[in-house]
Amino acid sequence: MELSITTPALLFPAISLLMLAYTNRFLALASLIRNLHSKYKDRTDKEGIFKQIKNLRLRLRLIRLMQWFGVFSLFMCVLSMFFVYMIYPQLAGFFFSSSLVTMLISLLLSLSEIQISTRALEIELSDMEGLEKEGSIINYIKQRFEE
Repeated sequence: MELSITTPALLFPAISLLMLAYTNRFLALASLIRNLHSKYKDRTDKEGIFKQIKNLRLRLRLIRLMQWFGVFSLFMCVLSMFFVYMIYPQLAGFFFSSSLVTMLISLLLSLSEIQISTRALEIELSDMEGLEKEGSIINYIKQRFEE
């Protein structure tokens, strides 16, 4: 397969949109952390807040890694275009495939961060609505449809 300069250029919009989405997730998480900090100062019961802090730290690490691999993917994509331009097809192909791999890693990290944030929201819902068992959200939805 011959790699033209337009092939790696196709990844630019995708990587840019991913980075924008990751930045928005980071900003939302930063807002959550700031709100949690103010709750921490006001409350005497800090047990639930410590669980949330642990969850937010993990999510923060994952978002940092997602962003790092996204930037690294863009960097590899630019290197691929550079080597296409310099007429080194083997290096261009290597850096293009590296760009795809790093983008895939970034997407997998994003998927795991989404899973963690979804679990955190389910815990919040169960706390507010009295849903103790795992999977009880489905039971709750079934009950609502039966009414």
